[in-house]
Amino acid sequence: MVNEQYKGMLSGKSIIRELSEYATRRGEEIGYDNVFDFSLGNPSVPCATSYTEAIVKLHQNMDPMSLHGYSPSTTIPSVRQAVADSLNRRFDMNYGMEHIFMTTGAAGALSHALRAVTKPGDEVLTFAPFFPEYGPYVTGTGAKLTVVPANTEDFQINFTAFEEMLTENVMAVLINTPNNPSGVVYSRETIERLAQVMADKQREYGHDIFLISDEPYREILFDGVECPYPSKFYDNTLSCYSFSKSLSLPGERIGYVAVNPACTDADILVPIMAQISRGTGHNCPSSSVQLAVAKVLEDTSDLSVYETNMNILYDALVDLGFEVVRPGGTFYIFPKALEEDANAFCMKAKAYDLILVPSDNFGVPGYFRMAYCIDTEKVKRAIPVLREFVEKEYPNR
Repeated sequence: MVNEQYKGMLSGKSIIRELSEYATRRGEEIGYDNVFDFSLGNPSVPCATSYTEAIVKLHQNMDPMSLHGYSPSTTIPSVRQAVADSLNRRFDMNYGMEHIFMTTGAAGALSHALRAVTKPGDEVLTFAPFFPEYGPYVTGTGAKLTVVPANTEDFQINFTAFEEMLTENVMAVLINTPNNPSGVVYSRETIERLAQVMADKQREYGHDIFLISDEPYREILFDGVECPYPSKFYDNTLSCYSFSKSLSLPGERIGYVAVNPACTDADILVPIMAQISRGTGHNCPSSSVQLAVAKVLEDTSDLSVYETNMNILYDALVDLGFEVVRPGGTFYIFPKALEEDANAFCMKAKAYDLILVPSDNFGVPGYFRMAYCIDTEKVKRAIPVLREFVEKEYPNR
């Protein structure tokens, strides 16, 4: 008999993926250039040339038995050391190789981090708006995900609700900054207050509360915005990263967990993650990809197009009368819909071949997400279509 839990998940497919698949089908009918697909957060710039050069050199020059051999269960030591050294340079930390665990992207990092510091029945808090896949990531561990309501004024943390909801059952808090879907970057004041609240509750409850920080958009920042590194502010932090966005390598599935050296059991958390891999069949990311990214850790693709696209869309949305918080990073923007039902709003937009993602699955009703990781030329061509949609469907806005 098939597993009923996963069978049930078949009827709850990601709305983002469903819309992306619809856009692909529609593009086959009318030409994809005529479909304004803002659904999927798939990087739209080429991978960094330095990464390509690094992996070519590895294949040309490295002993094939070493290059293609099994990684240790804790992943490749030289790569872990390189990541630690880079983080120490960038964020004034004191990571060692023993604090780094390489993973299959940020999803793999989150899955390992969550399993390492929670057990079935524990509660994990996250903040709306949030990436919908946090649901299966958390419930797959046997823990329960609870969502703190959004502060829709600026999408910083709703501390009034957070402090009420941070009960004794909470063993981990999951944050995402820069944030998908809002594009907002948590300020230094927000991170400092978050750390203080969590530290106070740890003392009150007499047990650890881990901060799991999801950071795949850390390098995509606009307007000179600062992105504080949460591990600098709170000892019990596990930093989860992916090179999918910084190097435009989403298909290579490479990231890491960085265990704050000051956290509880910092010396055994990476070996614990190796044991988690045994139980989940993770068994390390690609050896060659690990070795290649270690050569280019502080490089990025040309990410400037995302800021260009954000400015075009933000200005157009404001001009059309949308309420929208200006993104500080990522390649997403999260305007308020022009009616209460975001699903109805996005369905009407589909008639204009505008593919927008309604906000319900992000934990905030009445908004929609636009992923603007597409060609700037197409963003510009989308503006008159967006204007036509708004003026025809919402003439009395």
